[in-house]
Amino acid sequence: MALLEFQNVSKTYNNVTQALQDVTFSLEEGEFVSIIGPSGAGKSTLMRCANRLVDATRGAILFDGQDITKMGKKDLRKVRTKTGMIFQHYNLVDRLSVVENVLHGLLGQKSTLSGMAGRYTEEEKAGAFRIIQEMGLAEQAYKRCDELSGGQKQRVGIARAIMQKPKLILCDEPIASLDPKSSKVIMDHLKEINRTKKITCLVNLHQVDVAIRYSERIIGVSGGRIVYDGPSSRLTGEVIHEIYQSGANDLIMDKLG
Repeated sequence: MALLEFQNVSKTYNNVTQALQDVTFSLEEGEFVSIIGPSGAGKSTLMRCANRLVDATRGAILFDGQDITKMGKKDLRKVRTKTGMIFQHYNLVDRLSVVENVLHGLLGQKSTLSGMAGRYTEEEKAGAFRIIQEMGLAEQAYKRCDELSGGQKQRVGIARAIMQKPKLILCDEPIASLDPKSSKVIMDHLKEINRTKKITCLVNLHQVDVAIRYSERIIGVSGGRIVYDGPSSRLTGEVIHEIYQSGANDLIMDKLG
């Protein structure tokens, strides 16, 4: 059984703008898959539909065999505890420390009162520090997040997602705001998490060369439709041209060498 499955999913905003059109694909446990495509292609909408941050207009989205599009708030909350999310702009609470932000990964598993009171067990705190150390952030554990660099903030975001012990991590443009060195650190961490913790990763990327380097499988999106779904090794110039259309193709191929 697939971990995540989109069945003919479409999304229309304000009854006018169609962001996704009959999107169908499945994601198996343990995969590391990148989604590529031009700006406005529907990549972020697809990512947000996967955990219902955005509601699909039509179609079914199955997580662990359950259709999340038909779930009530209680059941959806349970699904979201198994789905970590990493955002382009980090989505951290800047005034709180690194360890406090990482512990926020457990909020979906606690009662509202416990979450508001910040009640965590010693075991949970120890787990947070262990993950922080794995992310190379031990020295920053008690720093406020507004004191960190962009790359450090994104590592906090990854640590927070891991804290959930998810089956799936959704990464929406995780390196778009970072320099090449920080981008490599982030992608290396995501790949290592996928390899060692067996967490499935779906990563939305602008950088085609990065997608090819880290992913066994790539999904190409253009105009709200999937125009390629296959091995990164078969991502030819013709396919890239179909995904990005003329104009961007030569620049991308030059970068890929």
